[in-house]
Amino acid sequence: MGIEFTYNERPTIGIEIELHLVDAVTGELVSAANEILAEMGEGHPEGEHPKAKHELFQSTIELITGVCETPAEARADLTTTLAELRRVAEPRGLKVVSSGTHPFGIARDQDVSPFERYHELVEAMQWPARRLLICGMHVHVGVQSGERAITIINEVKRHLPIFLALSASSPYFEGEDSGLASARSKVFESLPTAGLPPQLEDWVDFEAFMSTLLDSNCISSIREVWWDIRPHPDFGTVEFRMCDAMPTLWEAAALGGLAQTLVTWCNDRIDAGDLPDPPREWTVRENRWFASRYGLDAELIVETEGDLKPLRRPIRELVAELTELLAETAARLGTENELADVLRIADEGTGTTRQRRLVEEGGTLLDVVHHLADELANEQSSDA
Repeated sequence: MGIEFTYNERPTIGIEIELHLVDAVTGELVSAANEILAEMGEGHPEGEHPKAKHELFQSTIELITGVCETPAEARADLTTTLAELRRVAEPRGLKVVSSGTHPFGIARDQDVSPFERYHELVEAMQWPARRLLICGMHVHVGVQSGERAITIINEVKRHLPIFLALSASSPYFEGEDSGLASARSKVFESLPTAGLPPQLEDWVDFEAFMSTLLDSNCISSIREVWWDIRPHPDFGTVEFRMCDAMPTLWEAAALGGLAQTLVTWCNDRIDAGDLPDPPREWTVRENRWFASRYGLDAELIVETEGDLKPLRRPIRELVAELTELLAETAARLGTENELADVLRIADEGTGTTRQRRLVEEGGTLLDVVHHLADELANEQSSDA
């Protein structure tokens, strides 16, 4: 089966973020997406807002950007739509939270969105789908061809644990401290087509993989393959999907800039003929666990050449080295500020760091919800 891949001349960027709707006083999740999206959609074709969408549960809304040239443009796009969302949500007594999980929300208490595909998903997947009370962030970066997308993905997999650690913002799940930096990543990978992608040789190999799943009726669309990173043929992008939803838009833009710069660097290396050999899948899998468990405190396996034994090194050192490796590409793209913000995250900590610090200082999980809402709201008001 041939799969057409949309050509992108430039490494454009798009960002998608999933958000929780919470009661402004109790911090409880509120199933209000239907009413909010209906109001936001007024005046738009078919009553649907082009940049605010339903998600699995009615307590969640997804915001998406258009096709942007820079992470700063994507951030501005998200800022505009978030302002619209808040104008509709606040009169209803609601706040908006961006985090990989809601600290004490219970998945079984949530209402599924009224769309057949979501109910079909729950029916097919059962318990793994019923507990998907999680929010992620996705970054799309344009590439020229499916063949290049697969080659880039094979190299970028090496760095996926870094993206996961930098974005970690889900230590609490259903009222408990998971002990993880990113509980969301472990919840989501329980789906049969989620987690790390298999090692694929080329675009033909990808087409064969997808044909097998489609022809055997395991999936009905290639969009039902929810790998941590995947090619998106319709958009003509490499799509990063491993990140938790981050508490602020500047953090989201920082990771978006890192993704765009890394894809561009890989593309340049393909042209130059010096792209590194892909990492071993088992090394990436182990590093993914370390990142989900320890976040920025993780030590990752670093493969070595020849007879040298593999090493484990602090992830903050690897973040610094990666940004240095990408510095020249960032200067050409204009993403230096975003890479500087990546270093800021590594230095100051992630959403998980801030949530746990608040609880360690005597705060409750309700305090965490209000803190998350304030982080996003205060940034929004200062940027508006």
